[in-house]
Amino acid sequence: MVYHYGTFIFKQGITPAQIDQCFAEMRGMVGKIPGLLSMQHGVYQSDEGLNDGFTHGFVMTFDTPLSRDRYLPHPEHERVKLIVVPNLERVMVFDFTV
Repeated sequence: MVYHYGTFIFKQGITPAQIDQCFAEMRGMVGKIPGLLSMQHGVYQSDEGLNDGFTHGFVMTFDTPLSRDRYLPHPEHERVKLIVVPNLERVMVFDFTV
C-alpha cells in the first residue's frame, strides 16, 4: 500500500463551502482513477501546535506505487488540481509505502 499524505493552507478569504468543494472533488477521484482505494481528509485538531500553519490534511491510499505514479498525470487528477490548487496558499505532500 502507498499512502499519499498532504496538508493545505487555504488562501485568505476562501470560504468553508469552497473548502468542502475542494475535498468533494478530491474524494470523487476514488473509483475514477485505477488503484486509488480511498481518500480521507480533516481539519487539524491537535494541541501540539506543530502544524506550521497548515489547517487541513488528507490521506489517499493506493494499492501499488505504480498506481500512485499513474495517478499523478491522470486526466481526472489534472482536472481536480485546476479546482483545488487556486484556493491554496501552501501545500505539502509526502508519500510512503507500507
